[in-house]
Amino acid sequence: MAHGDGMNYAPTGKPAPVCAPGEFVVAAVGLDHGHIYGMCNGLAEAGAEIRVVYDPDPAKVAAFCERFPAARPAPSEQDVLDDPSVQLVASAAVPADRCGVGLEAMDHGKDFFVDKPPLTTLEQLAAARDKVVATGRKYGVYYSERLHVESAVYAGQLVEQGAIGRVVQVIGMGPHRLNAPSRPDWFYDRDRFGGILCDIGSHQVEQFLFFTGATGADVTSSRVANYAHKEHPGFEDFGDCTLVGDNGASGYFRVDWFTPDGLGNWGDGRTFLLGTDGYIELRKYIDVARDPAGDQVYLVDQQGEHHMSVAGQVGYPFFGQFILDCLERTELAMTQEHAFAAAEICITAQMRARRVEQ
Repeated sequence: MAHGDGMNYAPTGKPAPVCAPGEFVVAAVGLDHGHIYGMCNGLAEAGAEIRVVYDPDPAKVAAFCERFPAARPAPSEQDVLDDPSVQLVASAAVPADRCGVGLEAMDHGKDFFVDKPPLTTLEQLAAARDKVVATGRKYGVYYSERLHVESAVYAGQLVEQGAIGRVVQVIGMGPHRLNAPSRPDWFYDRDRFGGILCDIGSHQVEQFLFFTGATGADVTSSRVANYAHKEHPGFEDFGDCTLVGDNGASGYFRVDWFTPDGLGNWGDGRTFLLGTDGYIELRKYIDVARDPAGDQVYLVDQQGEHHMSVAGQVGYPFFGQFILDCLERTELAMTQEHAFAAAEICITAQMRARRVEQ
């Protein structure tokens, strides 16, 4: 796993197959973002076979096949779509192009699993919702900052057990290291990456909905700025947002591209959960100046103060649940409406954002 670059964040866990070999076949289409490796790692560890890959860039395909040697390079995207053995298409294409890949996959009878953000406009969201209804296929989303982080998985278990009572506020901080020389041109084009609140803000919105149990939220304020990268006028290096859930819970998150080189990881991601009977802090990727290991959970409840280091202890249950959902047509891993609600809220926050010019 890359510690210096969030674009190549690809956790590995313990294999925990939920299906027999060859029972669930995956094709990767669109390798523009390194998250495709985390997506396919998680699926493979849960028993999926990564059998086919397509991208117009042969170098990207070669690198993918080195990591997943059983994958067959396909000559075209249409070849993947026409392959009857493929049950799921996984994609980390350019954000603005992801919905198009998904619509084609669903039209060809395949479920879809996409990196966040799953789409970039409300028009795309409406098309995806309609296609899910028309085809009965799934449009799953890789919200990795919860699904592929053991401290976040564990916090969800604590909340479900009632460890801190009702969750009334979530505060999320999602800083990222820019690593500007490694970024492609589309990364700096707001229409292509969707804007900072739509892009990395989608992680934070999804976590707010999940931890509070809200099914929707109002965006009460949102802001974006380009403070330090004027050479890329279409870029946003800062964004923040406040939310009120449909169940009364409140939320605030900040996302940025200002992680300094001195940090031992790509971003000091934190999540704070306030409950009626206690609170939880997650130090997801590093415990600054104390412990280079992430997945640190701090819990304060009516009985006292608790610290748990959960790396390697919890696993990533989403992937097995998602495979079973595809095979059995259930919704255990994540409901379709939850995945789309998070997307709608972050797009709305982006559209309404006040642009700070300074």
